[in-house]
Amino acid sequence: MSELLYLSDRPSESEIDGWHAVMAAAHAHDLPAVPGPGRVETAGVLCVTDDDSRYVRLAVPAVPAVPEASAVPGEGGAYAGVVSLRLFDDEGNRRTAWVEHLAVRPELRNRGIGTRLWQEVRAILEREQRTAVGVQVEIGGAGEKFALAHGFACAIPLVMYVQDVQDVLGESAEASLPEGYRFVEWDGVVPDEFAAPFAAVRDAMSDSPWGDFEEERPSWDAARSRAFQQLVVDRGGEMLTVVAVAPDGSFAGYTELVRRSPDGARAVQYGTAVAAAHRGLGLGRAVKLRMLRLVGEGRMGEGRMPVREIVTGVSDDNGPMRAVNKLLGYRPERSVGVFQARL
Repeated sequence: MSELLYLSDRPSESEIDGWHAVMAAAHAHDLPAVPGPGRVETAGVLCVTDDDSRYVRLAVPAVPAVPEASAVPGEGGAYAGVVSLRLFDDEGNRRTAWVEHLAVRPELRNRGIGTRLWQEVRAILEREQRTAVGVQVEIGGAGEKFALAHGFACAIPLVMYVQDVQDVLGESAEASLPEGYRFVEWDGVVPDEFAAPFAAVRDAMSDSPWGDFEEERPSWDAARSRAFQQLVVDRGGEMLTVVAVAPDGSFAGYTELVRRSPDGARAVQYGTAVAAAHRGLGLGRAVKLRMLRLVGEGRMGEGRMPVREIVTGVSDDNGPMRAVNKLLGYRPERSVGVFQARL
């Protein structure tokens, strides 16, 4: 087998093309009914990294080159398989890591390519003295089979739900809040004046189901809140945030929507949470319904392809959020799992 290639922090255009070709081919084969990643998304993930982590990107060249990749083996184009490893540097997670991508071209599978990539990843983890590594894979697919064969176990089962924007808009009620509450929304990065209260309500996610997963959740402050949303924008994505503001001015609940590529018809609901003191008032449903209305009116991607679908992942144990999603017309699409291997 060819030698592994280590990509730099600033990969070339041909390296990005080669990486994207693998990701797109694997996705089309494994999830033909689900929209795949756009090149903008792939380039953003490879070129723009989170400040609290280091990244290792490895590729196995395809020899001979895969014709449709139209690139030169060894020069970043025709890859047989790729893997991206995120090594957390924040104090609470110095013993953990995350596999962002591990993909092999469908026609080149079962030749040891994925195993070769995993062996190198494991060696890196051991040198870094990491004790656990996570990855998200589709339940029942090739990814789960590979993960189980290499010592991973499912720590958090999730279901991905999809909402058809236009179909649901005609059936949904208008978003309403209890007396004294109001909506605030913004595109892109949180404005400075909202960063601190937004960080406070983000911490409401800390009591959502986390299973047996070893990675620690972040503690949010104003700087982290800005950096998180800035990363999405810097990677070429679009972001829309809706917040329910309580009568005392605190942020009571929120939801975030991200379109990772400007030409994508599907957006991802990143996080939705309500602070403990404000639960039971219907705020989760209200902020998501307000988001739906804004998207239906063209708030996201004005002048470009409209968002037609919204997808969100919910833990099997999160009954309240599953109930909210059902009321808003989400339908289950597929099951995924956050898997973890302890080293």
